[in-house]
Formats: sequence, structure tokens, C-alpha cells
Amino acid sequence: MEALGGRTDPIEALHAAHESAAVLLHAGRASGDPAVTERLVALVDDIGLDTLADLWARRPARTLPGALWRLYVVHTWVLTDPYGAAREYAAGIRFTEPNHAVAGAGDPTGPDEVRRVTDEILRGVFDGDFAIALERAAAFCHVVSSGRADVSSGPEAAVQAARMQTMAEDLAACARLWRSGELH
Repeated sequence: MEALGGRTDPIEALHAAHESAAVLLHAGRASGDPAVTERLVALVDDIGLDTLADLWARRPARTLPGALWRLYVVHTWVLTDPYGAAREYAAGIRFTEPNHAVAGAGDPTGPDEVRRVTDEILRGVFDGDFAIALERAAAFCHVVSSGRADVSSGPEAAVQAARMQTMAEDLAACARLWRSGELH
């Protein structure tokens, strides 16, 4: 609508974010078809991260579109920088071994393993227990945050590690909200 010169209604944008997230989640969970799950895992490849950002990035972290946005961002980051993700993840394991176990990345932890675990987490959103997928993603982010703080230096690295820690906390909160029926 903006390209046509019309104004975007913020209420419509809010509804579009929440409805699209709910429809996507429901469609994936109701299907039971592995091919549909794989298409949803690869959604960013089809429509682009910018399209998802337009829909979901402005929504609060502790909402359904906010949670899905964060899951796709982590997954995309690992796909585009598997070596960096593996380096930070591996460095964080010694600081947060329980989160490593919850994330399920396995040992040794290299680029293939971190890519596999984020694929599994995103698949779990659509064909498993959504709360568990959120908890695994939160644990993954906790490990990365610790590793990022350890192997990186400077104020920007500290800010990025803190952002990853905040993302972990938000994803864990979303898991609790989902279980209580309050994640919308």
C-alpha cells in the first residue's frame, strides 16, 4: 500500500503480523506432511528475511510473531555464518553446559552441528512441541551469548552478546507463555 501512495494502517499491520504468524504456525502443525515442514523451515529462502521483517520484526519479543521472527533470524544467521556460529557456540559450552544439553547440538560442535540443531529447532516449531522448540532455541542463544562474550572483544561485541542473552530470555518466556495459552 505504501508503494501505491496509500497510508499503512498500524492496526492492520498489527493484525497482519499476528494473523500471519498464527496461520503459519497452525498450517505447519496441522499438516503432518514432512514436505510442508521443510518448506516452512526454508520459508526465508522463498520469501526473504526482509518480508518477514516487514511482518514481524516490530512486534514485541514476547508475542507469537516476535518469537517466530527471532527463530528465523537465528536460523538465518547460522545458515549464513555457520563457522562464526559454531565458533561462538563451541566457546560458550564450558560456561553453560546445561543449556548445551537442552539445545541438543551434540559434540563436537562444528558448522554442520549448529546448522543441524537450528534446523531441528525450526522443524520442532511445526511438527513437535512448540514450547520445547522455543526452549531449545533459548538454550542455543544462551550458549552463543556466553561464547560470543568470551571470544569477542570490544564494546560492540559486549552489546551483541547482551542482545543474544536477551533473545534467549525472551524465547524462554515465550515457551512459558505458550504453555499457559497466552502467546498470541
